[in-house]
Amino acid sequence: MRTILAALSANLGIAVAKFVGFAVTGSSSMLAEGVHSVADTANQALLLVGRKQASKRPDRLHQFGYGRNRYFYAFVVALVLFSMGSVFAVYEGIGKIRHPEELSSPFVAIAILLVAIALEGYSFHTARGESKALKGRQSWWGFIRSSRNPELPVVLLEDSGALMGLVLALAGVGLTMATGDAVWDGVGTVLIGCLLGAIAIVLIVEMKSLLIGEAATEEQERRIMAALDEGLAERVIHLRTQYLSPDELLVAAKIALPAGTPLDEVAAQVDAAEARIREAVPVARLIYIEPDLDRARGAGSTDR
Repeated sequence: MRTILAALSANLGIAVAKFVGFAVTGSSSMLAEGVHSVADTANQALLLVGRKQASKRPDRLHQFGYGRNRYFYAFVVALVLFSMGSVFAVYEGIGKIRHPEELSSPFVAIAILLVAIALEGYSFHTARGESKALKGRQSWWGFIRSSRNPELPVVLLEDSGALMGLVLALAGVGLTMATGDAVWDGVGTVLIGCLLGAIAIVLIVEMKSLLIGEAATEEQERRIMAALDEGLAERVIHLRTQYLSPDELLVAAKIALPAGTPLDEVAAQVDAAEARIREAVPVARLIYIEPDLDRARGAGSTDR
């Protein structure tokens, strides 16, 4: 929440400043960056809506709750970034390359872009700090690819893209001033659009995967397997996991118990296994364990 609110406040202020800069200078790079900041501001609002919707209690129609709303709204964010940010910037940039227009008061644009870089840097620093605990020893790219939390990767990619976009806009305006050729402003705008398109595609792919339903991480599965292997279980026949929301993991497992185990002992073993799983993986909220006989033992089955 802290990350989203920091990004929302920064992007709102930056958007106003960029549109003022566009009105003064006529720079297409400033206009593209202004639309980019509007898209980012709308995206933070969508993430907040997603968190609010995800907090609704389960009901008859949605018995596992509404947690996937966070994934859905993050997916919508990626679509907004692509349509409002990328497509508009490429279209505007191509128009300025074909019909270049001289910039007025370019120093105003440079001043606004430098202030925007400072504000965007603050937002990025906040997102990076909030993500460190979840990232662990992974690379940042590995964290974005493997995280089951949609908001932090979205804000990280948006803010890093915004910083790079601001540098491209600064380069476009600077080259236009240095050469006197306004085509560079259009080139900078097209590059901003391509950058936003690449980020949007990465987000679309990652959020689609989360929306469909991703399993526990390899480390989490290892801990769950270790918890199930304790006690009387002869082996784990199979294990299936799925994230219902970033904070709720569904665990379904079938374990083989010795033939003739008394019913009360079976119940005790299942309860103990559930307790060990929750201790090892706290986000494992819903756990279904089915005890069975190891009928496939002689067949060498290894289905987990």
